[in-house]
Amino acid sequence: MDDQEFVQLLQSLLQPDTERVKAATGTLNKKYYTSPQSLVALIHVLTTHGDSGLRQLAAIEARKLVPKFWGDVPTNQKPQIRNQVLQSIFSEQKDIVRHGTSRVIATIASIDFEGGQWGDLPSLLMNGANSNQVREREAAVHVIFALLEIPGEYMDQDRLWEVFSKTLQDNESAAVRANTMEALSRMAMMIEADEQEDAVAKFQQLVPTMVNVLQGFIKDEDEENAMKAFEAFQTFLGCETALLAKHFGDLVRFMLHISVNKSLDDEFRNQALAFLMQCVRYRKLKIQGLRLGEELTLKALEIVPELGDLTGEEEDVTPARSALGLLDILASSLPPSQVVVPLLKAIGPYVTSEDPDRRRAGILALGMSVEGAPDFIATQLQEILPMVLHLLADPSVSVRAGALNGVARLADDLAENMGKEHAKLIPALIQNFDMAVNDLSGPNGDANLGIIKGSCNAVDSLIEGLEPEDAAKYVSELIPRFIKVVGHEEMKTKMAAVGAIGSVASAAEDAFLPYFNHTMQILGEYIMIKGDSDELDLRGAVCDAFGKIATAVGAEPFKQYLGPLMQSSEEALHLDHPRLRESTFILWSTMAKVYEQDFDAYLSGVVKGLLESLEQEEPDEGGLELSQQANEMLGSLMEGKEVKQQSSASAEQEIIDVEEADDDDLDWADFDGATAIAMEKEIAIEVIGDVLTCTKSKFLPYLQKTVEVVLGLADHAYEGVRKASLGTLWRAYACLWSLAEEQGMEKWRPGLPLQVQPPDELKKLGNLVMTATLGVWQSEEDRGAVTDINRDLGATLKLCGPALLVTDKPPQNVVEDITSQLLTIITRSHPCQIDLGGEDDPDLLEESSEYDWLVIETALDCMVCLSAALGPSFSALWREFSKPVLKFVSSQEATERSQSVGSIADCIGNMRDAVSPFTGQLLKVLQHRLGDSDSDAKANATYAIGLLMANSTDERELLAALPATLRKMEPMFGAEGRVLDNACGCVARIITSYGDQIPLGEILPRLVENLPLETDYEENKPVWNMVVKLYQAQNPAIMELTPQIKPALEKVLSPPEIQLDEETREQLMGLVQFLKA
Repeated sequence: MDDQEFVQLLQSLLQPDTERVKAATGTLNKKYYTSPQSLVALIHVLTTHGDSGLRQLAAIEARKLVPKFWGDVPTNQKPQIRNQVLQSIFSEQKDIVRHGTSRVIATIASIDFEGGQWGDLPSLLMNGANSNQVREREAAVHVIFALLEIPGEYMDQDRLWEVFSKTLQDNESAAVRANTMEALSRMAMMIEADEQEDAVAKFQQLVPTMVNVLQGFIKDEDEENAMKAFEAFQTFLGCETALLAKHFGDLVRFMLHISVNKSLDDEFRNQALAFLMQCVRYRKLKIQGLRLGEELTLKALEIVPELGDLTGEEEDVTPARSALGLLDILASSLPPSQVVVPLLKAIGPYVTSEDPDRRRAGILALGMSVEGAPDFIATQLQEILPMVLHLLADPSVSVRAGALNGVARLADDLAENMGKEHAKLIPALIQNFDMAVNDLSGPNGDANLGIIKGSCNAVDSLIEGLEPEDAAKYVSELIPRFIKVVGHEEMKTKMAAVGAIGSVASAAEDAFLPYFNHTMQILGEYIMIKGDSDELDLRGAVCDAFGKIATAVGAEPFKQYLGPLMQSSEEALHLDHPRLRESTFILWSTMAKVYEQDFDAYLSGVVKGLLESLEQEEPDEGGLELSQQANEMLGSLMEGKEVKQQSSASAEQEIIDVEEADDDDLDWADFDGATAIAMEKEIAIEVIGDVLTCTKSKFLPYLQKTVEVVLGLADHAYEGVRKASLGTLWRAYACLWSLAEEQGMEKWRPGLPLQVQPPDELKKLGNLVMTATLGVWQSEEDRGAVTDINRDLGATLKLCGPALLVTDKPPQNVVEDITSQLLTIITRSHPCQIDLGGEDDPDLLEESSEYDWLVIETALDCMVCLSAALGPSFSALWREFSKPVLKFVSSQEATERSQSVGSIADCIGNMRDAVSPFTGQLLKVLQHRLGDSDSDAKANATYAIGLLMANSTDERELLAALPATLRKMEPMFGAEGRVLDNACGCVARIITSYGDQIPLGEILPRLVENLPLETDYEENKPVWNMVVKLYQAQNPAIMELTPQIKPALEKVLSPPEIQLDEETREQLMGLVQFLKA
């Protein structure tokens, strides 16, 4: 081996010369890195060469060659090499070289330990950590840190705790303290709380000291070591909850204190806020149990006024931006009582402050909380709206920009509620738009450009919540304004205007037609645009707008543009622009919805493009190629210079900041699957679902390949791909089912064994999809994915019945598996409902965040759909479901009461007479809810009792309950909406079942005077069925009420048609003829 040439080649890798680096890399790979001697030579360079840059490069390369060649190094050389590398690290003066050497030692040790060699290394390191020499302590602790990353326990744990308790308080070296924090983060990852109580106790004892270490780094403005300490605390959050449990509240408040301290460096505050966000994400039950939500909310609000100027394009992480992010995650993770309620109380002084930064902070904070608690915010809109309107007229441009952002966020999540206020909001938005347009050339030009974009975005979000007739009122005012802005030179302004045009068209529908062709002509200029990223972003926005316009005007008017647009969209896939690719996919989805089976001419290209997207390779979780990794490490070898270096793997040049590169940074363990390709796949899968649903039989030639590809993505690393895959697979099953029914298959009937047998291809597909669903469902940790699985499975059960429950393997169905999963969710013990580590019991908490409840609500809905598929046989499962479901009936939360009672009602209807054994149990809880303060809970209880009266055969229980039931319902006849309608339906069912047991002459007039029903049209069926039966029996009580019945009949038989189903309509037409006679 030519040692001189070898060293020269290594030195060539340090030169800012692309061709020279490529040549040296090739020679090293082919000539030297094929022999164990290259490893020995690299270690020799690492331990003896005078150039620290070369030593660091040798460490990187040696570390990678150890697994390949260490076993082939002559046994008699190994002791000398081990001693040589260990001594070198204790004498090495460069931190970055020491760190690289630590990795080499750890990699060698990982092999040696397995073979029972280098047994004295742990003891040598322990001694080094206790050395009187600072440099030796620093090196020893860092090697221990590296060794702790090796699977297996090779270190004396008791002695480690003793060592770390000292090194954590090393007064001479910040590096020792920081390295100890890193090592403790690896120790924490190995602790099993149930089995290592002593280790938990020792760790807990060190937490206050670790806090002091971080506090010291911050005080000394030691950013490098502070970041290591912050990272350690972040790691602790991912470990057993018991480790931080004792000090958790104090730790949160400590980080909160850092966050609000304006005298500290922003990076420290950002890290503290990041820690708090992770606390809420992974320890939300603990946060909620300690009632820290309000304190976190109010402190975050204090930080938001620091936002400063937002007119520029920079989006650096700042404490104020991080605080808004914290408010967002707080609102979505904790109950409204701990976040939104205190926030709404607190923002009053903010929005009335003389300081415009505080006024803006108030409305921005409110906007950030809407997505997490839309239902609660909706109940407060009457108080919120005047404040928003006031801020839209604020003299400060920045405050108005914040108010426009607030309107957009409110409308995004409360479109219908906000849409009702259009008469106040849209004129205010137009006024802001006009003021800004007229002052673009003034000193506030950039700020006013922001107002124009904000106005467009606010209209974009708000207008889609309007009814078409309301949106139509604004077309003539909005479209001409936005068309003019499309001609502005600033790209983001153009895009905002284009987005608003699409939304106005979509909302206004036919009223947009007069502007249709002119708008298409103006926007059409950009549909073929090619250029930089901003121009392709604009092309994507136009693509989105065209989809909305097509939805508005319909298939025939848009037909002339369809061919060129589809051609342009297929070309767009090859422009290497993610935003444009996603817009293309969404356009295809929209066109499939507009043209349905007439879209078949484009299916071949569409399916090809979508499947190619799904079959893209994604980055592996493993490390980089050898030469590429060396190139990426180039920065640390050049002592703080910026160099351009071409990767031999990608042949793309990139600039590397050499001060920041460190071998420790090459950690791929946090890869979570949410790559740009993965997010594109999520959209592509959803679009395939739309296309196959809309094109139906025309999609059949592509169905097998589509199912094959999508099924392979059901266990993808990214939750968005997982839930989209399962959703699309169930849509494929439902589509096939509908086609089978169209071809003559009988409609399904409830119960097992199946009374209607589906075709074999449906059985096979159902088995595949159900197997994939159960595989993901039981272990899925993402709340949104579980919610979607609940919805998809429930919707398919409702549409297709029990066939999908049947399998070809014992026990021949999956009813038990589905029941188990639903019960796990309903009892709040599913992985997606438990904090990381799972120490806290979610069932002990009295409240849920809206999204936490949504998981349970959709599980209840799925339970109802299961009961519909099984029919009377569901009664056996109700014995399992009843206790946890009935627990929600007495919840302190009105939403939980109303929705659980509604689920019980539907299950009663689906079980029919099989509900009889549960009559007494259900009557007791439902009668209590008849007096509920919440109108929805009361209405649902009334509905449920009516169904129980109609279906149960337990006459003794029912007749005993009749007087109290009628007495409690009597006041409801003076109510409105669903309460009144459900009371009428309930009484109608009682009359039908037990009319001879009640004072019909007293009750019937109260019912008839409230006909026809005006809110809950479904209750028209039992009411009018009862009326018809009484007439058929020539009951005197109904005969006397004929003058009141006739006008009610006339109204219910008039539009809207949805008042009655066809069967009831036919009955009433017969009744009309009878009354005429």
